[in-house]
Amino acid sequence: MKKVTVAATQMICEKDPQLNADRAEKLIRQAAAQGANIIQIQELFHTQYFAQVVDYENLKIARPAEGHPLIKRFSKLAKELNVVLPISFYEESGCCRFNSIMVIDADGTNLGIYRKTHIPDDPGYYEKFYFSPGDTGFKVWDTRFAKIGIGICWDQWFPEAARCMALMGAEILLYPTAIGTFAVPEPELASEPDDFDHWQNTMLGHAAANMVPVVASNRIGIEKMGTTAIRFWGASFISDNRGNKVAEADTEHEAVLTVSFDLDELAAYRREVCVFRDRRPECYQKLLTLDGKSK
Repeated sequence: MKKVTVAATQMICEKDPQLNADRAEKLIRQAAAQGANIIQIQELFHTQYFAQVVDYENLKIARPAEGHPLIKRFSKLAKELNVVLPISFYEESGCCRFNSIMVIDADGTNLGIYRKTHIPDDPGYYEKFYFSPGDTGFKVWDTRFAKIGIGICWDQWFPEAARCMALMGAEILLYPTAIGTFAVPEPELASEPDDFDHWQNTMLGHAAANMVPVVASNRIGIEKMGTTAIRFWGASFISDNRGNKVAEADTEHEAVLTVSFDLDELAAYRREVCVFRDRRPECYQKLLTLDGKSK
């Protein structure tokens, strides 16, 4: 038996980065006290979701990974609590900026960075202004407690990403995210549809198709910028390896979710359900095209 306990958290983000970092630490300590070994914090938790607007001043938020105070703080915390922490941050590297995750192992070691591959551009989600497409490729991290794969927000809509990480040996998939309504004048938020069921179902499909648990952490609250606002969905969740939600937060309140899995049992199930044995990679060439026609 190889048991691991994972945690998903969700919280509101305010204008003060220090408050946000303190709140994240509080949730991490709470999750560790509940026995969590791997703790997921939401995307870009250090600030409010600045990509809601196009503003050159926000480009100054980015910092290099080396010496980043947020990474230093949470590396120390990971070592103290003996937990794995994937930490989301706005990374500056050379002339580029990325939406990145630093994976911190339970001894405080920085294992490396994943940079968000898929960059959206929608009303209130103007990420192409802020982030270059990630150049790291998909990665799997052999942490103290499990092999984890991580996709960031919009990555979670792409089954190709989840399958790549599963093929690379990921035992658990984690998705830090910041998703909610489109940016609209605040009075119109009441009429904005909630599509978090579609958002959740996409990731539940990744869990079922790849037979690995999924951990998703979203933010909550209404964030106002300029003349618009976004209401973030919350609804963070953890699924089992068959795509069943086994823990779920509500849409409004701070939360810490924890679930335990036996990695040996999960591996045995993947062996018995012969999806990976029966794959036909040579038949999937159309996946290497954008339109399904050019090759």
